[in-house]
Amino acid sequence: MSGVELAARLDRDGFALDLELSVAEGEVVAVLGPNGAGKSTLLGIVSGLLRPDTGHLRVAGRTLLDVGGASGVFVPPHRRGVGLLAQEPLLFPHLSALANVAFGPRAQGTGRAGAEERARGLLDDVGVGALATRRPAQLSGGQQQRVALARALAPRPGLLLLDEPLAALDVDATPAMRTLLRRVIADAKQTALLVTHDALDALVLADRVVVLDRGRIVEQGPARDVLARPRSAFSARIAGLDLVPGTADGPGIRTADGTGFHGTAVEVEQGEPAVAVFPPSAVSVHTTAPGGSPRNVVRVRVAALEPRSDTVRLRAAAPPGGPDWVNGLAADVTPAAVADLGVEPGHDVWFAVKATEVAVHGRQG
Repeated sequence: MSGVELAARLDRDGFALDLELSVAEGEVVAVLGPNGAGKSTLLGIVSGLLRPDTGHLRVAGRTLLDVGGASGVFVPPHRRGVGLLAQEPLLFPHLSALANVAFGPRAQGTGRAGAEERARGLLDDVGVGALATRRPAQLSGGQQQRVALARALAPRPGLLLLDEPLAALDVDATPAMRTLLRRVIADAKQTALLVTHDALDALVLADRVVVLDRGRIVEQGPARDVLARPRSAFSARIAGLDLVPGTADGPGIRTADGTGFHGTAVEVEQGEPAVAVFPPSAVSVHTTAPGGSPRNVVRVRVAALEPRSDTVRLRAAAPPGGPDWVNGLAADVTPAAVADLGVEPGHDVWFAVKATEVAVHGRQG
């Protein structure tokens, strides 16, 4: 296998990590989990900052770790060929953006001209080519993170670790950086592990989601499947979004069955894989097909009523002959509304959501 193969066990101060994980070449896997689940420990083992009690790690065909095995291999962090993009850019303050990005290739033995040529190309790719001569202090937070992404990719790492890469950005810079990450990683066919607490990051950036809890993998699968039909308590808490997959079509999407779903696109190209995202609180529920302002209306069958603190969540399933993409959609309504509607599991109702409540994002194919 030319991607990543990892098996590791580590016991420290009452915490035990014990897992096996594989990542295909070019695949992006999002690692989710509550605080203390083992996400940082996993990154530490892969990066070489932690030595497990037993385990092995192969990246792009190279054995980087074989603790407890016959070879006893333990490659130090600087020789692993593993890149890192963290919350903070961590750029060298005394170097220009160009020199920061060229540093990795130069450390690998690439000549100055070749390293700077690659650095200039990557800075152009991430949209800050015109800022190549500036030092980090002369760049905004979003610009610094773009340079940090270029620097992480410059040595052509066999694996890229993304450790909450958007957490420190302001709300205005985050959507553009998320879109940039998705495009650049996909264009480079880069194998990556993404650690995040944000369901939207996992959905937009990852092919597959792995959920950790107490050092074990408790759930994994395609990003939309895990987020739409969570099987662990943590997944259920973070999956507070309704997700409709399709392809970008103008400001909205078109689902696999040809249904148009209207929204506001966030830097999405026509025809590319995309998802419409909206909160269950934005969904209104009707016993007859509504007219008026809502532009997105779909008939669903009520699969379950889930009481919450001050609302009831209506969980949807596809009615006979209905589209599969409605499975798992949710609407949050008041208990009084449930009583007025008279809905129960098995009843057919209409979910409606205004286009202004729907954001459309590109996603991994």
